[in-house]
Amino acid sequence: MKKYLLTGLLVWVPLGITIWVINLTIGTMDQSLKLLPETWRVPGMGVILTLAIVLFTGMLAQNVLGQRLLELWDWILQRIPVVNSIYNSVKQVSDTLLSESGNGFGKVLLVRYPHPQAWSLAFQTSVPGEVTRVLEEEYVAVFIPTTPSPVNGFYFYVRKADTIELDISVDMAFKSIISMGVVVSAEDAAASKLANK
Repeated sequence: MKKYLLTGLLVWVPLGITIWVINLTIGTMDQSLKLLPETWRVPGMGVILTLAIVLFTGMLAQNVLGQRLLELWDWILQRIPVVNSIYNSVKQVSDTLLSESGNGFGKVLLVRYPHPQAWSLAFQTSVPGEVTRVLEEEYVAVFIPTTPSPVNGFYFYVRKADTIELDISVDMAFKSIISMGVVVSAEDAAASKLANK
């Protein structure tokens, strides 16, 4: 009985969460339909409209007029108390993570966390100049994501000597974290099969 229950959960939980996320995403995007007359509103069309708005904004931001408008928008938001601190923080993170250079996370590292006998996957970010000046040894800033939601985690400064740099991509590390270690790279899977023979 327990075996069947667990098997059923393994089928329905991922499917249910996937449907919930898609439903939430489409529902949120459908809010953009409020820009259209009520007779034009078709459920799901909000996704297309939202994508069109985002694409148009990106195209606009690439020319001189669009850049001037964005500077004006930034200037206005910088003058609003409370909003400016939230907007600046989110903008800095999104500018880093979504930049074309993709330098949000530089390297995938192993660091000792949560205790000296354990290792966790971490992403090297950057080290502010003041931190570098104050600390005597060479330290690196790392973000240690939590499983299965890698958008939450811990931000630490660790001695560079206490880290191990891994030769895997940031995407592969994220997949491993989200899947709680179940998803591994093709090379790791092949090595694991050879070791089990």
